[in-house]
Amino acid sequence: QLVLVESGGGLVQPGGSLRLSCTASGSTLDYYAIGWFRQAPGKEREAISSISISSGRTKYADPVKGRFTVSRDNAKNTVYLQMNSLKPEDTAVYYCAARADSYYIELNDAMYAYWGQGTQVTVSS
Repeated sequence: QLVLVESGGGLVQPGGSLRLSCTASGSTLDYYAIGWFRQAPGKEREAISSISISSGRTKYADPVKGRFTVSRDNAKNTVYLQMNSLKPEDTAVYYCAARADSYYIELNDAMYAYWGQGTQVTVSS
């Protein structure tokens, strides 16, 4: 059973940076695609990025393009989300999720079966 654990969240000032990690156990990520999602209070969950572990292809939602970068470290069985130029509207709980299709990169949360517990990101001065 694949288990995902996010880490790296915290409080950061506007314009600052954070790097989130999504570390997998129970299986190698080689067989999965990973998506990053977020949910702000009172709002629906929003897809923000994805990466195909096999091809390395990535996809980003418009609100984070040019500011966020998703990457993977196969040796550490970990996917990262580097977040730069953070804005107050980026405040949310961030989740990583996995789909057992290593070439998948679509931003559709219904297609991801395995989810982490989330990590809080707060952007505030």
